[in-house]
Amino acid sequence: MDIDTTWVWIFLALYVVYCFYWGLRGYFTEKTSYGYSIGGRQIPMIAFLMAATAASFSGWTTVGHPGLIWKYGLAYAFASFYVLTIPITGSFFAKRTWLMGKRYGFVTPGDMYAYYYNNENVRSLVVITAILYGVFYSAVQLIAAGALFHWVTGFPLSWGAILMAFIVWFYVVTGGLRASTWVGVIQFILLVFSIILIGIYVLIHFGGWSALSQQVAGMPESYLQVPSIIEFTVGEQIWTTLMILTYLFALMGIQSSPAFTMWQFSNKNPKPFAWQQVFMSTFVVGFALFFFTAFQGLGAQILDMQGLIEPASDRDVVPILMAKFLPPFVLGICFIGIIAAMHSTAAPYIGTAGSMLLRDVWWLKIRKKKGSHAEQIWFNRLFVTILTILALLVGLHSTAAIVILGALATALGFVMYIPLLGTLWGFRWPSIGTFLGILVGLAVVFLTYHVFPNPLTIHSAAWGTGSGLIVAYLCRFLGARDNQETINRQKEVRSWLDSIEQPGPRGRTWRNSMKIIVPFWYIFAIGPLCILGNYGLFSFAGFPSLWSWQIAWWMVGIVMMWALCFKAEMATITDEQIRRAETESNIVVEEVT
Repeated sequence: MDIDTTWVWIFLALYVVYCFYWGLRGYFTEKTSYGYSIGGRQIPMIAFLMAATAASFSGWTTVGHPGLIWKYGLAYAFASFYVLTIPITGSFFAKRTWLMGKRYGFVTPGDMYAYYYNNENVRSLVVITAILYGVFYSAVQLIAAGALFHWVTGFPLSWGAILMAFIVWFYVVTGGLRASTWVGVIQFILLVFSIILIGIYVLIHFGGWSALSQQVAGMPESYLQVPSIIEFTVGEQIWTTLMILTYLFALMGIQSSPAFTMWQFSNKNPKPFAWQQVFMSTFVVGFALFFFTAFQGLGAQILDMQGLIEPASDRDVVPILMAKFLPPFVLGICFIGIIAAMHSTAAPYIGTAGSMLLRDVWWLKIRKKKGSHAEQIWFNRLFVTILTILALLVGLHSTAAIVILGALATALGFVMYIPLLGTLWGFRWPSIGTFLGILVGLAVVFLTYHVFPNPLTIHSAAWGTGSGLIVAYLCRFLGARDNQETINRQKEVRSWLDSIEQPGPRGRTWRNSMKIIVPFWYIFAIGPLCILGNYGLFSFAGFPSLWSWQIAWWMVGIVMMWALCFKAEMATITDEQIRRAETESNIVVEEVT
């Protein structure tokens, strides 16, 4: 098929100029390792709002998500609920993470966990997790970018992926985290518009929603229902309710990942967190996903059944729709929007993993806290380059669906719930329990992803983190104890954090209510009882029963997230709390020389 790519190249050129501008600006202005790695803790509200949301969703949302709806139908469309499960992790941890970074001077997650648990081995595991997460998750973005570039321009997939990797590498390696964040602002806008525009043109092809809904109603039942609650299998990808629930557990690992923890340290203050979690993620991206990615995925399946398109895999679906239906100008906008979405995630994950290698390994272990700022920045750039190459190689050689490969990465991030629960909320197990819990959790994730995939149709994220928590508690119950220095250190942290993050009377009431409401929502919206959506309890506006169920619980979820973040004060902060965090400093980590 002949495609007019004039506007594709024009928008690509404009996008490259924008990215390179921020990279070069950072190159000439960031003169300290501290500024390069976490933006000097001065990332402003608007930048974090948009960039963090773009990084949370990215290329697997724009390309992989519609592709797997095409493959599995509405059962997979439950994955759209990650517009709630991703930010709900942020509501649990983000504000407390920022408070800890501000008071104690932490630069990397390894700093925080190693101090709290008085255990450098925990730092090492966090760095390993960051590398694995950054490489696998960025591989998803780069290979999806290569596939899109191939379908639209005719470039070989591998060369397209290399070109896309070069662009993201350049502005990350030159400008650091601040450059990645400011590029993420435009990336978020382009991401949302591209999803909506492609969905609109699919609707136009079918003659509007009424015509498409009639076609959807005639699809085989397997595309319109959840197959079961559980299947007693190993190695099969069946979207049972347990698979849906535990897959969304994996996606909760995005904002518990070491990269997001480091990004939360970099904020000027936590005021963006609640708005990012409720409005930008749950509402704005939710609107795009629950309607327009489903239009794309189900529309593509109908076209496939009609013989009008023939995708070879899930990664081909969106590029084919773009090439087939979009006029040249809109094609250019959507092309660069999806490329931007992919870069929005690859950039911060590669960049923060490089910074952790620099600080937690090179500067701390090898250089013994010596070395100039210039030396550290250049070694940081070297680590970013190595990680970019590794991510590109993994992406080019992986045969997994891009979303499933991404879910492996996020499952590793979900294991970080173990140290986060202990450090930020005071869950009690000894330091050795944290170390062994993370180690076992990572090992079980790999076993249940690669060796024995999805036992009982439960995702590796649940097996890994569940096993890690069991090991952590076993260490406590078997009598392992921390030394007095560690106990005193943790007691001081708990005392200060609980005093500054104490909610008001209404906030406490709301928090107690949310302990019931949130599990109730999980069980009905994405848990075992979501299978009730199969039975036609209600439907509206021509949406099938299961799709109506999803939209209804998304709307309930918006209210739930608003109550959790604002009314329960899980993500809001007062000026007095900010003042205390800034003045009651107790810096426990050494800064670069």
